[in-house]
Amino acid sequence: MDVTKLTLNIKCQLNIIIALLVMSSKYSESAQLSKDRSDAVTYNPQGPLVKCSFLPIDFLDCKDPIDHKGNKTARDEVGHGCLKFGGVYYDDVEKTKVQCIVLPDIECYGPRTFLKDGFPCVKYTEHYFVTTLLYSILLGFLGMDRFCLGQTGTAVGKLLTLGGVGIWWIIDIVLLITNNLLPEDGSNWNTNV
Repeated sequence: MDVTKLTLNIKCQLNIIIALLVMSSKYSESAQLSKDRSDAVTYNPQGPLVKCSFLPIDFLDCKDPIDHKGNKTARDEVGHGCLKFGGVYYDDVEKTKVQCIVLPDIECYGPRTFLKDGFPCVKYTEHYFVTTLLYSILLGFLGMDRFCLGQTGTAVGKLLTLGGVGIWWIIDIVLLITNNLLPEDGSNWNTNV
């Protein structure tokens, strides 16, 4: 009796092992099948995933625009980038594409790295309008406003003539207020004071 129980127990264990092997092979086949199917699925606009290129900027990490420094041939080869930075008026500012990557924990459909259009070719440095205007009003006769803007040649001339005997000093204040005296490096005024 013990031998029959032992044989029955071994047969039962073998049946369980075989069943587990069959189930695991079917599971791996279905997993492979669902993986292949996900690659071939077309985009469903009514589905839960939005296209990665449609995500707002808050969910993307975008690089700075490429500065081609006036080299139009280089920009045409790459297909995006800026020839010049800055501009006083909205229409003067050039716009370009930049490379964006979707943040790690955001789910979306499509490639996670892509070019997004409409980024302005504007760079900001440490030039503040209010600070420069105060320098121009208070220390403009010494050329401090021109030093602040990176225009050292005219700043030295203004310093040696004591603001052009006051005339150059007043002209620079008017030029600053009318936005005709800008930073030398072509950057825009920093708006975060």
